[in-house]
Amino acid sequence: MTFSISSAFDSGNIRVLSIDGVEADLEIETDHGSDFYQWFHFRVGNAAGRELTLRITNTAGSAYPFGWPGYRARISEDRIHWRQADTNYNDKQLTITVRPETNSLWVAYFAPYSMERHFDLVARMAAKPGVTQRELTKTLDGRPLDCLTLGTGPKQVWLYARQHPGESMAEWWMEGALEKLTDSEDETARQLLAAATFNIVPNMNPDGSFRGHLRTNAAGVNLNREWHAPTADRSPEVLAVRNAMDATGVDFAMDVHGDEAIPANFLAGFEGIPSYSEAKGALFARFRDTLAERSPDFQVQKGYEIAAPGKANMSMSTTQLAERYGAVSMTLEMPFKDHDDNPDPEFGWSPDRCKRLAHDCLDNLAAMIGDL
Repeated sequence: MTFSISSAFDSGNIRVLSIDGVEADLEIETDHGSDFYQWFHFRVGNAAGRELTLRITNTAGSAYPFGWPGYRARISEDRIHWRQADTNYNDKQLTITVRPETNSLWVAYFAPYSMERHFDLVARMAAKPGVTQRELTKTLDGRPLDCLTLGTGPKQVWLYARQHPGESMAEWWMEGALEKLTDSEDETARQLLAAATFNIVPNMNPDGSFRGHLRTNAAGVNLNREWHAPTADRSPEVLAVRNAMDATGVDFAMDVHGDEAIPANFLAGFEGIPSYSEAKGALFARFRDTLAERSPDFQVQKGYEIAAPGKANMSMSTTQLAERYGAVSMTLEMPFKDHDDNPDPEFGWSPDRCKRLAHDCLDNLAAMIGDL
């Protein structure tokens, strides 16, 4: 029986070029209305017990081709545990070798976080004592943009994720953060909720998430280049969140992402904004450096180049929030590969590790919340 490949489901993305025996040639489809592509998610059917060779042939033209060397695809037969597959990159194509034990094997760029799981998360958290859920707007495809608010303290903390929908590790981080903050037995959570009000947007880009996009919304727009001038027809998600931030102000903000190429967790700050101050910069540096001391899954050696004075990209959320509100704002990046300083050969960087890092970030914030 010929095996099959399908991607007609929530966050699915692949195009089948050919299937011949135990081999398949595939392509990743571009985000609608843009040239971005890198996220893939598909199911292999009717192949139990056979060793398959799956070639993704258009990786050289992807958004971040330098992300493929050293990368390993994720596979699962129960959609709960996602392990690293035998993966090789050469001749400008990615080759994934698998031997499914059952007739349903799922293959993805990273462990997916479906819109159904998102809605389950929002419903579960909204039922917790002290949590308020609201829709900030409807997306271009008509999906709700959810925000969860909890805490009674005067500091305004904003946590938001998945501006780039293919960076699914960001919502796994959010799940961990919300679970910790709503744990009535967690002393750190009690301290944080007394000191601050948390405004949490677990998924900034529901449309792109469902469509299987890497980086854009339904209009093909990169939301993290819209914060200087969001509009209802291009970026209603950013417009709604920024309007909500205008209403509360922002003292601390974390924008949660994934990085294709760098095999590490790291933070990017707001150096280079017009109003940059050494005092605010010192608070960012303190958070970054103490997180490295706290977590074996965080480091400070690898990361992005720091912008020169006055040269920050003000269309991005981290810089825009620092300038607009005087916030200590930052972008957290997690790897699609593994965290090389603390690797896991079987699972790589994984959902569980995303959630543990969220706990470490909140513990770290609790140690300095009073100084913001």
